[in-house]
Amino acid sequence: MITSVAYSARNLSGLALFSPMILAVVAGMVYSNVIGTPAHAKAGIAFAQRRLLRFAIVLLGFQLTLGQVAGIGLGGVGIVAATLGATFLFTVALGRLIGVDAKLAQLIAAGTSICGASAIVATNIVADARDEDVTYAVAAITLFGTVAMLGFPLLAPLFGLDQHAFGLWAGASIHEVAQVIGAGFQNGTQAGETATVAKLTRVAMLAPMVIALGLMARRGSTEVSAKPPMPWFVVAFVAVVALNSLVAIPAQVHSAIALAAQVLLTMGLAAMGLQADISQLRSRGLRPLMLAFSAFLFISVFSLTLVKLV
Repeated sequence: MITSVAYSARNLSGLALFSPMILAVVAGMVYSNVIGTPAHAKAGIAFAQRRLLRFAIVLLGFQLTLGQVAGIGLGGVGIVAATLGATFLFTVALGRLIGVDAKLAQLIAAGTSICGASAIVATNIVADARDEDVTYAVAAITLFGTVAMLGFPLLAPLFGLDQHAFGLWAGASIHEVAQVIGAGFQNGTQAGETATVAKLTRVAMLAPMVIALGLMARRGSTEVSAKPPMPWFVVAFVAVVALNSLVAIPAQVHSAIALAAQVLLTMGLAAMGLQADISQLRSRGLRPLMLAFSAFLFISVFSLTLVKLV
C-alpha cells in the first residue's frame, strides 16, 4: 500500500524530484507514528526490510557492466575510488570526533560515499544499527543529495566544467542514482551518460566496501568463533555484474529488472519507515545532521578538486 502511494505521489506537483524510495520512507514514518502499525503486519514488514531489500541490491548489478566502468577511463575510476574511500574515512573519523554513534556514522558515511539509501541498507547488514538510525541516515542523505541535484548544474559554468568533467563530478559525488541522473542530464546528454556510468561504478564498489566492513567487524569482535559478516547478496551482486558483462541481455528484460529492483527497494524502505519511531529520531539531535552536511561538503569539494586536476 505504501509503495503504491509513493509511486502515485510522484505525480503531484513538487514531488516528482523525489524517488519513490524516499517518499516511501516518509509515508511509512507518517503511517506508523500517526496511525500505528498493526501487530499482525510485523512479520511481513520484517520480510520486506530484510529479504526483499537484499534481493533488490542484487538486481542492481544488472545496471552495470565492466565495459561501462572502462568507459570513463582509468582516471575516472581512480577519481571515483579515491573520492569514495576518502569520504568514508573522513565521515567516520569526524563522527567519532563530534560524538556521533559509530554505527550511525558508518551508515551516513556509506550513504554519502557510495550510493545513498541502497548503500545504507547494505552497510547495515554488517553495522547492525537500529532501525531509527537507518531512517535518520536515509533522511539526511536524501536532503543533501537533493540539494546537490538542484545546485550542481548551476555551478558547472562557474567552475568551467565541460560536459565530461561535470558528469564525472556529479557521478562521483551526488548520493542517489536518480539524483545523479537528474543532475547529469540537465547539462546535456554526454554529461548525463558520463554521470550515470561514474555513479554505477560507485555502486559496484558497494560489494568490496561491505566485505571490508565485515572483516573489520570480525577483527573487533571479542568472540573467538566470530565469522566475518559476508551476506549472500554481496557475492550475488558481484556475480550478476559479471553475468551482465558476459551475456547480452535484451533491453526489455533490463528495463523490467530495473523496475523490479526499484519497486523492491521502495517496499523495503517503506518497511523501515514503518519501524521508525520519531521520538527516537529526535533523541539523536543535530550532530548526525551536521555530520551528513560535513560529509556532503567534503565529497563535493574533494571530487571537484580531483576532476579539475585530472
